[in-house]
Amino acid sequence: MNMEFIRKLAIPAQVKEMYPLTEDMAQCFIQRDRQLKRILSGEDERLLLIIGPCSADRLDAVLDYMTRLRRVQALVEDKIFIVPRCYTNKPRTTGKGYKGMLHQPDPDHKPDLFKGLIAIREMHMRILAETGFTCADEMLYTENYKYLDDILAYVAVGARSVENQQHRLTASGIEVPVGMKNPTSGDFSVMMNAITAAQSRHTFLYRGWEARSQGNPYAHAILRGYVNKHGQSHPNYHYEDILLVSELYAQQPQLQNPAIIIDANHANSGKQPLEQIRIAKEILHNRRLNTSVGQIVRGLMIESYLEDGCQPVGGGCYGQSITDACLGWDKSERLIFDLADML
Repeated sequence: MNMEFIRKLAIPAQVKEMYPLTEDMAQCFIQRDRQLKRILSGEDERLLLIIGPCSADRLDAVLDYMTRLRRVQALVEDKIFIVPRCYTNKPRTTGKGYKGMLHQPDPDHKPDLFKGLIAIREMHMRILAETGFTCADEMLYTENYKYLDDILAYVAVGARSVENQQHRLTASGIEVPVGMKNPTSGDFSVMMNAITAAQSRHTFLYRGWEARSQGNPYAHAILRGYVNKHGQSHPNYHYEDILLVSELYAQQPQLQNPAIIIDANHANSGKQPLEQIRIAKEILHNRRLNTSVGQIVRGLMIESYLEDGCQPVGGGCYGQSITDACLGWDKSERLIFDLADML
């Protein structure tokens, strides 16, 4: 094969033994999981807000952000349930660029996947221990989920992965909610097929085992906009898009807990992070005007960090994204309070 096998990595059980959860942390995970599932099922009418950095690139800035977010959560918890974004592995369209803390626990140094596995588990544990938050992460590599399956609150399957069979089948064996994004082409049928697969039972190959999944009743849709054949971004968060996805759900009554999360950035904003403010408010306005929209749109995704915008790796600005541009903290805090006032 045209590759070098560098070393065999520790299996998930070994890493969990090195960094075990305390009983208090495990109970916090269980309690938050129950609350999140009640929101996605419609039993809890609070808005789900998945908000945080495009990529979690350094522990100090991420913990700073999470501590600030915790204070805001305490003030809006009767209306909004916050699940922080803590994305530690990033898809790269061309394969080039920073691939996340999993690959490079220090963005200025060469990749080290073992150190990366330790770093991302330790970061999620620090966030839980110091703020009480369990976080969302993207499942870029299906085999890595087991390293975090006792601590992650929410799993996102990205627009480039949602058509992949292994991602769909792995999602069917995950116990926490999994969001399936529409593909970059915008084809809703692909997203709905992924949800159907994730909610079904399967027997498949996983981490060298013949595995049998039970299906995930909390797999659901994420609308993130799309790109046309000319490479131009187009939104799909509008009223008509939501009604169309609602109709697609209605055509498959076997699907449980129909729900939509709107990703306010990416192609929905044309990667203009300040547009997230307007988009988020428009979605909540539509929820208030139309009962069917209000019943199926359960939450929002916002890319947010300490500073507006983005910078190259090594840019030196504390708390500014080194991947997609984000909404800065002051604007994010104001947005959360504004959303709570609209609910």
